[in-house]
Amino acid sequence: MTIKYVTVAEMVEIEQAADAAGYSYSEMMQAAGKGLAEQIVELAGDDGRERIAALVGSGNNGGDALVALTLLLEQGWEGTALLLKPRDEDDPLLKEFQQAGGKTAAPYEVEDPGELITGVLSSCDLLVDGVLGTGIQLPVRGRLADLLGEVKSQLASREQPPLVVAVDCPSGVDCDSGEVDESCIPADLTVTMAAVKQGLLKFPAFSLLGELVLVDIGLPPDLPALKKIAREVVTDHHAREVLPERPLDAHKGTFGTALILAGSANYPGAALLSAGGAYRIGAGLVTVGAPAVVQSCMAGQLPEATWLVLEDRDGWTASGNADRLEGALERSTAVLLGPGWGEEQVTREFVGQLLQFDLPPLVIDADGLRILTRMDGWQDLFPDPVVLTPHPGEMAVMTGWSVAEIQGDRVKAAEHFAHQWGHIVVLKGAHTVIAAPGGATRIIPLAVPALATAGTGDVLAGMITGLIAQGAPAFDAAAAGAWIHAWAGAAAGERLGSSGPVLAGDVLASVPEVLEAVGR
Repeated sequence: MTIKYVTVAEMVEIEQAADAAGYSYSEMMQAAGKGLAEQIVELAGDDGRERIAALVGSGNNGGDALVALTLLLEQGWEGTALLLKPRDEDDPLLKEFQQAGGKTAAPYEVEDPGELITGVLSSCDLLVDGVLGTGIQLPVRGRLADLLGEVKSQLASREQPPLVVAVDCPSGVDCDSGEVDESCIPADLTVTMAAVKQGLLKFPAFSLLGELVLVDIGLPPDLPALKKIAREVVTDHHAREVLPERPLDAHKGTFGTALILAGSANYPGAALLSAGGAYRIGAGLVTVGAPAVVQSCMAGQLPEATWLVLEDRDGWTASGNADRLEGALERSTAVLLGPGWGEEQVTREFVGQLLQFDLPPLVIDADGLRILTRMDGWQDLFPDPVVLTPHPGEMAVMTGWSVAEIQGDRVKAAEHFAHQWGHIVVLKGAHTVIAAPGGATRIIPLAVPALATAGTGDVLAGMITGLIAQGAPAFDAAAAGAWIHAWAGAAAGERLGSSGPVLAGDVLASVPEVLEAVGR
């Protein structure tokens, strides 16, 4: 399923277009409520959690919550709606909920609502937050701020609070900026409707979502307002589509040859991690081009790789490798440049020599990016778009923007420079952004602290290179590689019990687990 990544204004436009096309707001709400109820049942599991309450506002999120609770009541659950804002006296959703046996309480009407809120919260296993939606402006003020603050305080004081399910977003989240009101209640599960709103994948909002799940509300797939959105959230479906089949009659040539030009005396491990990434993602043959000192200390740790020993000066790759490179480049179906190179003058001269060749599809990472940035007109040195994989610090060096500016709007930064440079930008970090010069953008919906350690970027660069070597289009390879890499980091942290002890090699070792999960 394709998951769009939208602004609040875009979501409003999509819903308006659907309504105008004959798919009414009422139908959307019924579908949203049904999907929400299904997610609540899955969260509750089989442990007898069947007492539910909902914080209900006056808008659509409150309507979604009432639809879901009504459906759950019909399945035998017990339910209470805590009205934090008034709803219309003739509201059919509230009437249907009450007719199904639901109870209502209205804290907004009570001068001192603490006891009323306590009574409801103490008797429920799950709490649905359906107060505020995507259209709010912060800060939350007045009576509603007090009521949300009271609920939040009581939940925090309970030894075993109910599980909290947010409808579309936790109340008090700005769904464009990701800013959060102080009264916002953290969720265990956020069920967002139809598309992921961009603020949900920004901080601090993301830290309050719990698990993020999307519910299809039945929007027509051919709706122009939906189809024109070029930003998408990467899922297992993307990865499955990009990873090649492994036919029974395959041989190593079936899955391409990746050439990894990486490593130096000071950073030999970069070559090993990059080559390992290319192999783990399925490349048939990986050749590592590096100085002799790298080959001598690393070859035994990855015996599957072949080696191209390059001329060097004091352990830094140097010019004078034309004869060695020409044949290797002709045999390669993708090339990675840069991890662990350093920025010595002799290596910059090597890059200048290298760019005289007719090059296969390229991925450029780490020191390769820094060296390129020193070359006038570097963006025009390649006939086809290449994949650039900067972290925010490298992106700052390449662009002149500060790290704070880049991190302030990561999607904007990646898209702007992908368009300006004419190349694919993979802006690494929490919620990695992959932007193509033609306007398409993909966002990884994970923030993985286990990846905040040296060498994990080398693994990612190798994985993207390995996918391209197997024939995947560069943009698709970058998106799928980043998604698999993020989940491998998460899996490594889970296996070790914490993100702190995770090393880049642990991430590499977790790639097969992720591939198995996506069916490859």
